[in-house]
Amino acid sequence: MRRRLIAIVVGALFCVFAPTGAAMAQVQAPQDGQVVLIGVPGLMWSDVNPDDTPNLWKLAGSSALGSLSVRTVGNITCPYDGWLTVSAGVRSAVGARCGMPPTPERQGEGAVVPEFNWLWDVRDQQNAGTLGQAVHDARQCTMAVGPGAALALADRQGKVDVYADTPAQVADWTRCRVVAIDAGDLITPYIENDKVTTAVEKLSPEARRAAVRAADAKLAPALLHLATSTVLVAGLSDHGPVPHLRAAMMFTPGPKGPQASFDLGSRSTHRDDMVILPDFTSTILAHVTDAPPATIVGTAMEAHAAGSGSVAEQADALKVGDVAGQTIRNNTGVFFTALAVLQVVFYITAFLLMRRRDGLRGVRIAAITLASIPVSTYLVNLFPWARAPLPTLTLFCAIVVAAVVLSAVALLGPWRRTLLGPPTVIAGVTAVVLLGDLLTGTTLQLNGMMGYTGVVGARYYGLGNIPFALLATAVLLVTTAVADRLVRSGRRTLAVGLVAGLGGFAMLLDGWPGVGSDFGGVIAFVPGIAVAALIVAGKRVSIVKLGAFCVAGGVLVMGIAYLDYLRPPADQTHLGRFVGQVFDGTFLPVISRKLGAMLHTLINPNLMPVVIAAFAFLVFALLRPGKASAGVLPLAFERAPTLRAGLLGALVSGVVGMLVNDSGAAVLSMALALAVPLVLSAGIRALEPDGEPGPVPAPRVEHDPAGQPA
Repeated sequence: MRRRLIAIVVGALFCVFAPTGAAMAQVQAPQDGQVVLIGVPGLMWSDVNPDDTPNLWKLAGSSALGSLSVRTVGNITCPYDGWLTVSAGVRSAVGARCGMPPTPERQGEGAVVPEFNWLWDVRDQQNAGTLGQAVHDARQCTMAVGPGAALALADRQGKVDVYADTPAQVADWTRCRVVAIDAGDLITPYIENDKVTTAVEKLSPEARRAAVRAADAKLAPALLHLATSTVLVAGLSDHGPVPHLRAAMMFTPGPKGPQASFDLGSRSTHRDDMVILPDFTSTILAHVTDAPPATIVGTAMEAHAAGSGSVAEQADALKVGDVAGQTIRNNTGVFFTALAVLQVVFYITAFLLMRRRDGLRGVRIAAITLASIPVSTYLVNLFPWARAPLPTLTLFCAIVVAAVVLSAVALLGPWRRTLLGPPTVIAGVTAVVLLGDLLTGTTLQLNGMMGYTGVVGARYYGLGNIPFALLATAVLLVTTAVADRLVRSGRRTLAVGLVAGLGGFAMLLDGWPGVGSDFGGVIAFVPGIAVAALIVAGKRVSIVKLGAFCVAGGVLVMGIAYLDYLRPPADQTHLGRFVGQVFDGTFLPVISRKLGAMLHTLINPNLMPVVIAAFAFLVFALLRPGKASAGVLPLAFERAPTLRAGLLGALVSGVVGMLVNDSGAAVLSMALALAVPLVLSAGIRALEPDGEPGPVPAPRVEHDPAGQPA
C-alpha cells in the first residue's frame, strides 16, 4: 500500500512538472507585427489624465493597464538603470553614474552608445546588450528614438540600426520591427549634477504637470503612426529618493480588438495587474524570436479581464495600489520598532510580575493579545484601508482592532477553560489565514505590514520569510496541541501521523513553485516537523538526527526546484532558475548576496532585541522556573507534554530558517514572537485547572552541596 501511494504521488508530481514530449518539442512562434516600447521615466498613474496627457489617455482607453515595479539592484532606479535593465533582461545598475543614459554617437543612419564596453569591463554588466543582440540574431533591425531607447536596443557592440533624437525626426516608422522611444521630458527636471535628485519631490504640482504635458506632446507624432503596432508604455524609473509603482500599458491590435478594461500582468509577478522591467524585454522578444536568451528573467506580459469597467476606475485602482505600497514601505520600520518595544516590555513586565506571583491573569491576556498582532496584519487586507483619507492611521487602527477582537474570541470562547484552547485558537487562525492566502494568490501578504510590496520589489508572490516563520510556528503549535488529545487517548501513532502529515502539507505548499515558492522555508520546515514528531512519539532527538533532517530538507527543496527547472523557461519560478544557475556555475553570487543580507540582520535593532529577550526569558524560565515564571512553563509541559514538542519544533525551524534565509534574524524573531507568548499563556492557564486561579506552587528552594539553602 505504501509503495502504491508513493508511486501515485511521484506520478502526479511528474505530470505537473515534467514537460511531455509534445510540450518539449513545441515552441511558441513569434508574434506578428511591429512592437514599440515607449519609455516615460518617472510616469505614475497619478500623472495620466485626459487633460494633461490626452495622447496617453487615449492609448490607455484601448490598452491593458498595470503597475510597473521598477526595482533593479538598489532601492532607487534611475533612468540609466531602467533602460539598462530592459537591455539586459535582468535587474541591472551602473552604480555611481546613475542618472541619464549617455547621448549616442551618430554612425550613418544608426548610432553607437559611447563606452558601451565600460558596462562590461568596469561595471560587470555582462548582460548589457542582450535585447538588441537577440533582435539582430533574429535578423531584424532596431530603431531608437532618444538616448534611453538607444541604450535599451543596443546590441553587444552598442549599436542600433536607425536612430533619431525625437519622434518628430522620424520619417518612416515602418523601417524596423522593433522600435523604442525615450520620452524623457518628465524626468529631465529631476536630474541634478547628472544624477536623480535627492529631494523627495523637487517639482511643484504645476511644474510636474507641465513636464508630463511635454512628454505626452512629444509622443503625439509617433502615436499617429502606430495604430497597427503593439505599443508598450513603461514608467521605467523613479524620479527621486522615494520609490513608487509606475504606469504600464500594452496596446495590441488585431482581430481581438482593443483591450480596454483589461489589466496587465505577468507570470514574473503572478499578479494580474503588476509587471517588472524585464517583462518588457521578454514581451519585445516574443515578437521577433521563438528562442529568447535563457538569461532573461522576465516573461511576456499578459492581459487579464479587469474588475473595473472604465479607464478612470482602472487607473484609480492602480493609484490605490501605489498608496498601499507607499504606506507599508514608509511605516514598516515604525511598526517593527513598536513591536520590538512591546515584546521587550512584555517580557520584562512578565518577569517582574511572575517573580512576585502577581498579575498572572493580566500577563496571560497580554500574551494572547501580543500573539494576535502578526495575523492581524494580514486580516486587515480584507478591507480597503488604502482608500481611506488617512491610510496610515486607518491601517494601524485596523491592526489594533483586529488583534483585540481575535484575542477576545480566543479568551472568551467555549475553549477558554481548556489549557491549550486560547493559544490553539490564535495559532490556528494564523495557520488558516496564511495557508488560505497561499491557496488564493497571496493577496493578504501583498501590501501587508509583515508581507511584501511591489514598491520595494523584493518579492511579488509566494510565502515571504516572515510569513514562513509565522506559518511554521503556527502549524507546529496547532498540530501538537491536537496531538496532545490523541496521546492522552492512547493514539500516539495517529498523533505522530497528524504532526507529520499536516506539517508536511504546509511545508509542500510553502515550497511549491508558484504557490509558496520558498526555497529556504522547506529546508527549515523539515527539521522542525521531524523534531516535533519525534518528541510526540517519545523518541530522543540527537544532533546527528537534527543534521540529517536539515540535509533532508535541502535534498527535498532541490528536488522540487529541479522539477520546476524541467518546465519551460517562461513557467519557471526562481527555484527552477536557481537550478539553472547551479548548472551554469553562476549560483555563487546569489548565495554570497543572501549570506551577506542574513549576517546584516544580526545587528538589526528591531529584530535582535526580540530574539534576545525571548530567549533570555525562555532559558531563565526553564532553568530557574520558580524565580522567573512562577513555575508555569514546567507545569504546562507536565500538563500538556506535546506542547514542548511544538515549542522545540518551532524553535528549530526558526533557527535553521534564520541561517538559510536572507531575512536572517527576522525569521527567528517572528517565530519567537508567536511561540513564546502562546506557550507562556498556556502555562499560566495551567495554574487555573478549573477556570479559577489555583494555588501557586511554592518557589523551589535551591541547596548548596552542604545541604544549606543557597
